[in-house]
Amino acid sequence: MTSTRERQRAAARARLEREMAERAARARKRRQTQAIVGAGAVLLLVVAGAVWLATTLGGDDDKKQTPTSAGAAQCAYTEVPKEGRTKQIKDVGLPGAQQQNSGTQTMTIDTNLGPITAKIDRAAVPCTAGSFTHLASKGFFDNTKCHRLVTEGIKVLQCGDPSATGKGWRETDGTGGPSYNLAEENLPTDKRPPYPEGVIAMANSGQPGSTGSQFFIVYGDSQLDPNYTVLGTITGGMDVVKQVAAAGDDKAFAQQAGGGHPKKEIVINKLAMSGIQG
Repeated sequence: MTSTRERQRAAARARLEREMAERAARARKRRQTQAIVGAGAVLLLVVAGAVWLATTLGGDDDKKQTPTSAGAAQCAYTEVPKEGRTKQIKDVGLPGAQQQNSGTQTMTIDTNLGPITAKIDRAAVPCTAGSFTHLASKGFFDNTKCHRLVTEGIKVLQCGDPSATGKGWRETDGTGGPSYNLAEENLPTDKRPPYPEGVIAMANSGQPGSTGSQFFIVYGDSQLDPNYTVLGTITGGMDVVKQVAAAGDDKAFAQQAGGGHPKKEIVINKLAMSGIQG
């Protein structure tokens, strides 16, 4: 006959074995659950990947992602923060990030004094040409005035401020632009003079990456620092520009950037960019 102490020990062993068996069963159940969850997660990843691939690579041709090719440049159009925009900023959205970097375009500036045309080489200025094409398609330049003329030191007629409209002049003329900026391109660092007569170039604030919509037509060789994008070459209408220059300016900007408002008003009725040729 077993003693009371032996019975107690046997009972304790039995309890311990039951507890160990229960723990082992719980552990097996946890492992099974984890395996099921893990398999489900993997399946979700596989399904998500398949959906992403199908969306990106498969299906309709018009939904395919087009990678940057040898015939395209990747352009960065940096938005001006909304809290920093003035009333002179005109928001017409952003151009496409990929722009063709080959071929040529014709810019036609229809003014109240006659047409001015320029040839734009896409290989030299794909991002700036893309910006101009976008802005022109939105009527950005239409019914705006060329707000600045410089006749001393340099010889330029400056245009492209969307807020320079209506009768008379305002203190804010020359401060307008689009809701984005872009980097400078095609800088004439090896040219003397950097900006000869017949060049059309982009104005900026003097800081890198501050090019917007304002541009200037050079009607006489000008020794500017080579910090301004050379957009293209005037092919017609230089007589219109020289007609404005001959009338002089009002010296409104003489104490700042130089020059003033043209005394002979020149209004851009419409600015258009042709399709890309070649």
